[in-house]
Amino acid sequence: MQITKRRRFIGCATTTWLALAILLATVSNSLADIAVKEGQKIGFMGDSITAGGWSNPGGYVRLVIAGLEANGIKATPAPAGVSGNKSNQMLERLKRDVLDKKPDWMTLSCGVNDVWHGVKGVPLDQYKTNITTIIEQCQAANVKVVILTATVIGEEVDNDNNKKLASYNEFLRELAKAKKCPLADLNALFQEAIKAHPNSTGKPGRLLTSDGVHMNSAGDQLMAQGVLQAMGCDAAQIQKAQAAWLDMPGGGTVKARFDAGKGQRLEVAYPLTLRQREKLQTAVAKESKSLNDLLTAALVADVKSLLKPAGEYESAAAIFLAKKEKDVQKLLQEKFNQHVESLLKN
Repeated sequence: MQITKRRRFIGCATTTWLALAILLATVSNSLADIAVKEGQKIGFMGDSITAGGWSNPGGYVRLVIAGLEANGIKATPAPAGVSGNKSNQMLERLKRDVLDKKPDWMTLSCGVNDVWHGVKGVPLDQYKTNITTIIEQCQAANVKVVILTATVIGEEVDNDNNKKLASYNEFLRELAKAKKCPLADLNALFQEAIKAHPNSTGKPGRLLTSDGVHMNSAGDQLMAQGVLQAMGCDAAQIQKAQAAWLDMPGGGTVKARFDAGKGQRLEVAYPLTLRQREKLQTAVAKESKSLNDLLTAALVADVKSLLKPAGEYESAAAIFLAKKEKDVQKLLQEKFNQHVESLLKN
């Protein structure tokens, strides 16, 4: 609701009541501006980022659905993220994985693998054809599409992959205008966030991702925020969504992993809400520590305690050679649980 002219009232109670009336009108009408409506179905087409956005309790797909519900709109998700997918593969499975499920909406997250996979990726001209065809097939089936620009390939925004990705994202912005699709310009949001928090560690940045590509908790939240904004949510509605996210079970899950070499790893996880995670992050930050670094260090120490001379294994790789990784994983998980629970008590 926009107000182009205002009359000034001075020293009068009318001013307060008028302001309150305007505020209440704005709040009461705001839900009408959200494009997704009660009971509608949303397909989420994408790659591993979208697959994780559903499989992870705090993933962006789940956050979008929870954010809509926090604003009075219950929507049904139809997750369609497949790890490693590029635009040609998404086009090939569009009918089976999305259109046959009769959604009202579809979000499209595609571009990272088309660039990241290098010679096995998809050149820009073919990408344009694939994405345009996806949009046209959706619109022909009366499915509205929210286009998501691709996030980042490494948090060094000026690296070669991100420079190449820029032309793919520029095409998506142009296509969204041409096809009258809502646009969630996630790449712009990510670049803004990364530039606002410059990395001074000399190590690859991990502000929004776990590995430079796949989302951590903050990245999932930023993606969900961008999608909800594209769907019409205003600042107040985003705040409602964020408040709801704080207590979602598993939404702030903490993880740690130990690389044993040759693609083998030992991984542990503990389900937290975002509120619990933020509490822990605040507590360890007072000691100039990172929660992720602290928990990773604890896992490394636990693994090393199993190695000779104190333990029975020559190396972490020997655990896998002896086919004892399941037993070791269980033991490490128990110890990880104890570490996290100890932190929660403090």
